[in-house]
Amino acid sequence: MYQDTFEEEDLAAEIELVTSDSYHAEDPLDEEYVDDASIQQQVLLQQQQYATAGAQIPDGVKNFIGHFHRHILDNNVYELHSVYENSFNKLTEKYFPKSTWPEPEYIAPLPLTPFYPTTSDQVFLTLYRELYYRHIYSRLTPTIEHRFHSYENYCDLFNYILNSEGPVTLELPNQWLWDIIDEFIYQFQSFCNYRNRLKNKSDEEIALLRDNPQIWSCYSVLNVLYSLIQKSRITEQLLVSKHGGDMQEAAGEYGSRPLYKMLGYFSIVGLLRVHCLLGDYTLALKMMDNIELNKKALFARVTACHVTTFYYVGFAYMMMRRYADAIKAFSHILVFIQRTKQYHTRSYQYDQIAKKGDQMYALLAVCIALCPTRLDETIHTHLREKYGEQLSKMQKGEEGIPTFEDLFLYACPKFILPNGPNFEDPNAANLNSEPHIHHSKIFLNDVRHQITIPTLRSFLKLYTTMGIDKLAAFLELEPEELRTQLLVLKQKSRQTRWSSGTLLEGEYVPTSDLDFCLKQDMIHIAESKVGRRYADWFLRNIGKFQDIVAGLEQRN
Repeated sequence: MYQDTFEEEDLAAEIELVTSDSYHAEDPLDEEYVDDASIQQQVLLQQQQYATAGAQIPDGVKNFIGHFHRHILDNNVYELHSVYENSFNKLTEKYFPKSTWPEPEYIAPLPLTPFYPTTSDQVFLTLYRELYYRHIYSRLTPTIEHRFHSYENYCDLFNYILNSEGPVTLELPNQWLWDIIDEFIYQFQSFCNYRNRLKNKSDEEIALLRDNPQIWSCYSVLNVLYSLIQKSRITEQLLVSKHGGDMQEAAGEYGSRPLYKMLGYFSIVGLLRVHCLLGDYTLALKMMDNIELNKKALFARVTACHVTTFYYVGFAYMMMRRYADAIKAFSHILVFIQRTKQYHTRSYQYDQIAKKGDQMYALLAVCIALCPTRLDETIHTHLREKYGEQLSKMQKGEEGIPTFEDLFLYACPKFILPNGPNFEDPNAANLNSEPHIHHSKIFLNDVRHQITIPTLRSFLKLYTTMGIDKLAAFLELEPEELRTQLLVLKQKSRQTRWSSGTLLEGEYVPTSDLDFCLKQDMIHIAESKVGRRYADWFLRNIGKFQDIVAGLEQRN
């Protein structure tokens, strides 16, 4: 694993290296070009410009920035949670739905901070920039300068957290800490895809990308995430907790602080995501060795983290052909989303959670087509409503391949290439470097190997014994080809299935309710039928009946 190759002294050095190598636009105040008097004059001019811009900021936004600044300095986590989740999003909808928030340079001269801020005020401005650039990514189209400067800002933030003398006193809500890690990875993912699309880019943009390979490099992103894990000793804490001990015993000086503990924990989930984006599904699940997937886990404190964890665990299982485990992961989180839906509608992340849930239904439909399994009644009903037509198409042999492809491309993560294109190649702009197409081909190649299995299963379910020649006639196949198909069915009906231990562990067991053996030219078939779960049916209909009664009472 990557973390085994880093020493603690190297981590600090690498973070400083990332920061020092950051992109810098040409500085008009460079000492090589102007003297001290000219510098002072330009600083005064900048102050006047910023003060004028600050006067144009709405009073409601000024008040928000003042409260935000004070709560950061006071480490008031409770008020910060309210300001972060509610006030910021309400002001965004009111004042900045299609424009940027005031630039950080404009709010620096406000009465809340001097023009040359103290260390605490610099932290505040760094956090404000994090929100400023995140808003640009979510509502607008970031320019290459925005992408570069956002990366520099993350370098400043992580450099402050990781390389300060001793643990920093900063405290932030868990939701914001998760969003910092989540947005950091999202912007890295966005930049990788942006960098690989050279078509329609200007020569200036290509030159900037070529001359700044360290910006959003895969190595620096992995380094930050592994550094946070090591600094917080979260792996050691989780291991102690897993064996019934107290996490504080292994926390150390940094890990005992909530900021470091939660950033380290969320970095583990972040690495699960990054390794899935890179196509290394085994290492992705390996990152979760010390995290137990239950409702008491720390990721359950933040809904978005909870959903992300199960999405990437399920997707990694699916790409490793462990469809039964993928179905279990998707079903678990979809039941959770369904039961807590009324609370999500009040969250600013409702749309993201709803979209991720819809993607998981699509992946669940794919897994069910490849590995038929009995589902929770509620999930089964919603799956039929959303993807009933696609489920039918996927059972029709070669005709279903386009449906598999469409669902995969809709629901898969946006894969990335860790290295940029060859900028020296004049034909690089015309090369197709879409990684999701590559991964879809790998997945569809496995699907094609078992595309006839649904038809074969449907015939075998009708008989207890059957001659191979008779079945070959039904399927219009040669007997020898049918033998091959039966062996494929036998092999695909057994998978590694998790029962205990780490996520990569499991037992090689049958996952189908249909079993058969082939003796000479005779197929002997045994089907194990699972009884219907009547309790779920009654509970679901009791709930519907109660809703109808409540509606009638309100009318009366």
